[in-house]
Amino acid sequence: MAPYTPNASELPHLRRCVSLAAEALTAGDAPFGSVLVDGTGSARQEERNRITTANDQTRHPEFDLARWAAANMTAVERAGSTVYTSGEHCPMCAAAHAWVGLGRIVYVASAAQLVAWQSEWGVESSPVAPLSVGQVAPGVVVEGPVEELEAEIRGLHQRLVGV
Repeated sequence: MAPYTPNASELPHLRRCVSLAAEALTAGDAPFGSVLVDGTGSARQEERNRITTANDQTRHPEFDLARWAAANMTAVERAGSTVYTSGEHCPMCAAAHAWVGLGRIVYVASAAQLVAWQSEWGVESSPVAPLSVGQVAPGVVVEGPVEELEAEIRGLHQRLVGV
């Protein structure tokens, strides 16, 4: 996918995702963070990865945001929203995003980039196929990667694996 250049109102949300990813890493989790923004541009909810601290492999921030949106936003509000995220949704999160009817996704680094980085570092592959959001939820509009922030996310993932 061609790189995406966020506008001035989107960049702070993406920077917050990177900060949340760093918080997750500091807490002992994989570095992922996401922000749910409504159609007016207001951040409604944010979350970071909690798979280790919660001892639950489904505690991805995107999945938690989908659950929150289903309980707290109308269908129209969900459809007009954007999920900004440090990394492209995994298949589980992409499916939750689509089932709940959330709007567009803007990610810093793609699943393909993460797989390539992990391969370069000798990291064992995930037990789940690294499908793109478009393969799992073809009706969801997806923007990314965001080159301006890629190095920061790569660095966090590199710290996670200790190389």
